[in-house]
Amino acid sequence: MINNDSRIVLTLDAGGTNMVFGAMQGGEFITEPITLPSNAQDLDLCLDTMVVGFRTVMSRIGAKPAAISFAFPGPADYPAGIIGGFLPNFPSFRSGVALGPFLEDKFGIPVYINNDGNLYAYGEALGGVLPEVNARLAEAGSSKRYHNLLGYTFGTGFGFGYVQDGVLNLGDNSCGETFCLPHPKIKGVIVEEGVAIRAVKRVYGELSGNPAHGLEPKEIGAIASGKMPGNREAAIRAFEEMGEVAGDAMATAVTLLDGLIVIGGGIMHNHEFIMPGILKTMRGKLATLSGEEVDRVQMKVYNLDDPAEFEAFAKGEARQLKVYGSDRYVTYDPQKRIGVMRSKIGASKAISLGAYAFALSQLDK
Repeated sequence: MINNDSRIVLTLDAGGTNMVFGAMQGGEFITEPITLPSNAQDLDLCLDTMVVGFRTVMSRIGAKPAAISFAFPGPADYPAGIIGGFLPNFPSFRSGVALGPFLEDKFGIPVYINNDGNLYAYGEALGGVLPEVNARLAEAGSSKRYHNLLGYTFGTGFGFGYVQDGVLNLGDNSCGETFCLPHPKIKGVIVEEGVAIRAVKRVYGELSGNPAHGLEPKEIGAIASGKMPGNREAAIRAFEEMGEVAGDAMATAVTLLDGLIVIGGGIMHNHEFIMPGILKTMRGKLATLSGEEVDRVQMKVYNLDDPAEFEAFAKGEARQLKVYGSDRYVTYDPQKRIGVMRSKIGASKAISLGAYAFALSQLDK
């Protein structure tokens, strides 16, 4: 269990404006974070900043860490620790930078770099939603348990990660993504244009007749909640449409992968306006050419943030089934079901926890 592990791992929250350095032990931070400007436009200065940040953390903890592990924007060859390609927030990395090997040379310890969506899902699978749901199922007396998790982050992009039976799925090309699926409402456009922060701002502007409104999702959420003046109907609809578009991508993924879904990101503070759109799409219908109606998602979809729905989710349709030719009975639950819920530990904590756990899993190999 990571909660009982004594090894220390250095972490980094790499943003285009600031970088936040920390250290984790036993799945918890053990020092105050250190925030430094990213200097993302200047490669030499950016790399120097990373070295200073990690060295400062090491001086504070007074012990040699076992590894460095963190999320960094892609495209990247994550197993090799090489960052390169179109990175809007880190333009100095576009020609290709062997970041992992560079840090290994500087600190003499293993360095693991991953996509933030992957680490988010991994953190939620090990210390967030997945154990929480299974514990609540056990408390409710249900024998149902879940082992697979699809993690989504809503923010400047539309992040995704998948964990199957405790193992993070990295893919063969470090390229398991969701942002580039097709937008269900705008032909030829990627789905991220309907899910990211810019989508809420754009749709609110279109519906309110004021494209140059200059508002951020937090303010649009306040309008939707009636706490701030503005076009409330447009604000609510902007979040609902975001949910509908995200739900389309989620329905496709969960049909193939079959697991619980957890959503993180600051914009989920407006979950009461987003979740209805997600559930509406996932609970929608498709049809055969002969006109036969088919559920969009073959499993029944529950909102696990709703106490009444969680109760029904835990109960299912379990009944006793007699074994043919004997007096013995077995429990049979024919209802296939999954759940969707928002993160309780938060995306930042989940990503850090995922980075920590991933480093330990690689060290143990």
